[in-house]
Amino acid sequence: MSLPQLKTYTEEDYYNLPEDVRAELINGQFYDMSAPSTLHQKILSRLHAAIFNYISTKGGNCEVLPAPFAVNLLNDKKNIVEPDISVICDPNKLTDKGCNGAPDWIIEIVSPSNPSHDYITKLSLYHDAGVREYWIVDPQSKYIHVYNMETGNLDVYSFNDTVKAGIYDDLLIDFSSIDLDV
Repeated sequence: MSLPQLKTYTEEDYYNLPEDVRAELINGQFYDMSAPSTLHQKILSRLHAAIFNYISTKGGNCEVLPAPFAVNLLNDKKNIVEPDISVICDPNKLTDKGCNGAPDWIIEIVSPSNPSHDYITKLSLYHDAGVREYWIVDPQSKYIHVYNMETGNLDVYSFNDTVKAGIYDDLLIDFSSIDLDV
C-alpha cells in the first residue's frame, strides 16, 4: 500500500484562488496568510515610506512595492510569495502580475502565529532565489535581522538602532522613530 501523495500546486492554481484568499505558494504547497495586525501595518507603512522617499529623492530606477504583491521567485511556477516589502531594481522583472525573479531586497515583518516561516522557510527560499538582502523585522522581540545574501553576513539590530540598507550607500532607517503603540 502506498502512502498518499501531497498534491503539488502551480502558478495557475495560485492565480485562480478566490480574491478573498491570501496564500503563498512555496515548493508547490499553499501556505495561508492571516490578516496582518495594526502594528504590522504601521511598521510596513513607515518602512515603505522611508524607502520610497529615498528612491524618489535619489531618482533611482528601483521600485519599492508593498504586499499584497506577487513575486514568482524562481520562474518555476511552484514558488510565488508575497513579501511585506519588495525592492526591485531590474524593471524587466516587473509584469502586470507582479515580479518574475528575485527582488534585490525583501523585508518580512514576522507574524506571531508562524515565525519559523520567515526565519527558516523564506530565508532558505530567498537565498536560493538570489535575493541580495533580506530583513526580518520582528515586532515581538523588537529585533531586525539583516541578511546580506551575497556575503553570508548576518547583523542583528534592535528597534532602538538605525539600520543601513546594504543595497544602497546611504539609506539609513531609524527604527527608534517607528511608533510601536497600537
